[in-house]
Amino acid sequence: MIAFLTGVQQIMTGELLLVVFIGTLLGIFVGALPGLSGSTTSALLLPLTVTMNPVTAIAFLGAIYCAANYGGSITAILINTPGDPSASATAFDGYPMAARGEAGRALGMSAVASTIGGIFSVLVLVVATPLLSRFAYSFGPPEYFALAVFGLSMLGAVGGAGALKSLIAGCFGVLLACVGMDLTTGVERFTFGLPDLTDGISFVPVLTGLFAVAELIDQATRLDEKLVRLPMAAAKLPTVGDFRKAGKSIGIGSILGTLIGVLPALGATTAAIITYNEVRRFSRYKEEFGKGAIEGIAGPEAANNSAVGGSMVPTLALGIPGSATTAIILAGLLVQGVRPGPHLFNEQPQFLYAVFGSMLAANLIFLVLGLFLAKLFAMITLIPNALLWPGVLFCSVIGAYAPNQAMGDVWTMLAFGVIGFFFRRHGFSPAPLVMGLVLGQMVEESLKQSLLIFDQRWMGFLERPIAVTLFIVTLTLLALPALARGVRALRGRAA
Repeated sequence: MIAFLTGVQQIMTGELLLVVFIGTLLGIFVGALPGLSGSTTSALLLPLTVTMNPVTAIAFLGAIYCAANYGGSITAILINTPGDPSASATAFDGYPMAARGEAGRALGMSAVASTIGGIFSVLVLVVATPLLSRFAYSFGPPEYFALAVFGLSMLGAVGGAGALKSLIAGCFGVLLACVGMDLTTGVERFTFGLPDLTDGISFVPVLTGLFAVAELIDQATRLDEKLVRLPMAAAKLPTVGDFRKAGKSIGIGSILGTLIGVLPALGATTAAIITYNEVRRFSRYKEEFGKGAIEGIAGPEAANNSAVGGSMVPTLALGIPGSATTAIILAGLLVQGVRPGPHLFNEQPQFLYAVFGSMLAANLIFLVLGLFLAKLFAMITLIPNALLWPGVLFCSVIGAYAPNQAMGDVWTMLAFGVIGFFFRRHGFSPAPLVMGLVLGQMVEESLKQSLLIFDQRWMGFLERPIAVTLFIVTLTLLALPALARGVRALRGRAA
């Protein structure tokens, strides 16, 4: 608790609190713009954090992450187009409520439910952190390798028809992480004689290209689409009746969102959609869902913001991104020279609690901004694309060039912008690629270190209980889809 209070004290300093405020403001701003998500903006602004200290950098990115999830609900409610993918489920009932003249009520519930969910997940982190730190010194290179493999396997465990595509994208990311000089042998790999690739592929241009430039190209193909905008409305505080009706939904969303956020590769969007289905299942007013049920707003909004805190657990404790945005935050940590993992909890607890404190502050700030300035933020959607997206491209080029001042990074960004566009068109998500890129270096380094420890004996992994447990869990997760298909086939024959 003392460490947490110390972290909160750091946030209360004028400079850091100002950074959190600016990050929250930017998060709501970009969250309210269809096409610009929290992950896109985090990738776009990642170069700015290079000049910051680690606490300030992660507080800034974390504030954007928290606020963008709420900001996406503004456009989901008013124009039926989620500004951030995590607000997709909010549109199911938010837009029908706005269509019948209750936009203010919907926006108010969205702000309050988002704040409750976000604060709940931060409190869970505060309580869980001391428990996680007990295992800090049980992890060596073999355990890190098993963790990285587990994180990559979770890409395929997301389920659905995209499981194989997610694994393919993740493996492609791991392959990209191998580009450059092998520090063990001094051999250049996959450089194709290009000097710019000797040091490997930088995170910043890849992330900027996959998210910002790819979105720019995608938006350029849909310039003729017209959005139906409902009248702007100011947010209204939920009434006692609203809380009685939606209180259970907020509780379900907060708990489910935190738990789902902890699982690597799932994130806020998955949490919101699963919560929407569960809230509808346990509601006494099932017939209202899809027609403007306030529970259908409260549950998903609490879930997508509680998933933010949950997704920081594997990111900071294990070095495995819990979502696309936390993959970018993880990249920001690595750029700052901070290596996340179990030892971080014992060696730099003040840093971690400062991050948690910044997330707590961001949730309180966007509650105030959301309640009093929702109508103003809604006007952001009036910015014409002819002005918005050229500005995004300009910032992308500057952001890719600035860290290393190399034109090669700009070409890399543009190349990955095209790759990201075709990924989207053919059903591949860029998030697994980013996770593979971030985890690839961890996989290679921990494997080489482990083999040195084991004197090149692969069977040495079986002598480490934690590593064996993680391998078993990984194999189980990979086998579950095949087992489920087999069970369905047997039931079909029996019927």
